[in-house]
Amino acid sequence: MTKINGQTRIVGVIGDPVQHSRSPQMHNAAILERKLDYVYVPFHVRSGELQEAIEGFKALNVLGVNVTIPHKQTVMSILDDVSHEATLIGAANTLIFCDGRVSGDNTDAQGFLRAMTEEGIDIPVGGSAVVLGAGGAARAVVVALALSGLDLITIANRTEWKAIQFEKDLATISETEISAVDLASNQLNLAIRSADLLVNTTSVGMQETDQLLIDPDFLNPGTIVYEIVYTPPETPLLRVAREKGCQTIGGIGMLVHQGAIAFEKWIGIVPNVETMRIALKQALYQKKL
Repeated sequence: MTKINGQTRIVGVIGDPVQHSRSPQMHNAAILERKLDYVYVPFHVRSGELQEAIEGFKALNVLGVNVTIPHKQTVMSILDDVSHEATLIGAANTLIFCDGRVSGDNTDAQGFLRAMTEEGIDIPVGGSAVVLGAGGAARAVVVALALSGLDLITIANRTEWKAIQFEKDLATISETEISAVDLASNQLNLAIRSADLLVNTTSVGMQETDQLLIDPDFLNPGTIVYEIVYTPPETPLLRVAREKGCQTIGGIGMLVHQGAIAFEKWIGIVPNVETMRIALKQALYQKKL
C-alpha cells in the first residue's frame, strides 16, 4: 500500500458518477510497483461544479486527472491549452496542471491504436472500416483510423442524423472518405462484407441478452472485429466473430493503454502495462489472476 506523506503527489479521475471507475486500482498498482510517491484518487465532481473543481485542483497542486462522463466535452471550454487530438475528437479525457494552467489531452485514440499494435495488427492503409456508434468513443476511434490512412470509414448509428453530423465534423481531418449509414440499412451489411475492420463503440454487448447490432452473416473471416466494451471480457459480438474465424480484440487493451499514456504524461515514467492490465482485470472481474 502507498504510504501517504507530505511529499505525496496527487493524480486522479473526475466524473459524475465516479464510484464505478476502476482506474484507481489500475494506476495505483503501477505506482506501487515503481515505488513512486504518488496516489491516484477518484473525485466525484457534479456537472454544475466542474469549474470550481478545476480551480480547486490548481490551488491544491494536483498534478493531473482523468476525465470521464459527463465532463469530457464540457471541460474543453475551461482549458488553457488543448492538444490537437483532443480538438479533433472534441473531448478531453486527461488534464495536466502546471504553473497555474490546465492543459487538456485525449489519450483514447492512441490507446485504441496501441492495443491493436500489441495484438500484432497494423491498420490496413488504403483499407476500410465500419464503426458502430456515433458518440464520444466513436469520435476517438474515427480520428485514430482517419489519421492512420484508411480510404473509407463507415459510421453506423441508430440515429442517422447524428452519424451524418459526425461525418461533417470530421470530413476535414484527412483524405479518408467518411460516410454515415443507418444501423438498419442494407448499406451497413455491404460495408461490413468488404470491411478490413469492424469496431463497436456502443454499450451494446455489456449484457448477455443484448441483441447484435449487425447481421453476422455478412462477416467474413478476413475482418478484424474490435470491441471497445471491456465487460464482459467476451461479448456476443466477439463470440460470433470468433466463430466466423475473425481475429478479435476486446476492450481491456484500449482501456489499459489510454491510462498508461496519461500516466506517462503526468509522471514522466512509462508504467508497466501488464501490471495495470492485471489490476484492472482483478477489479473488473473480481478474481485473482
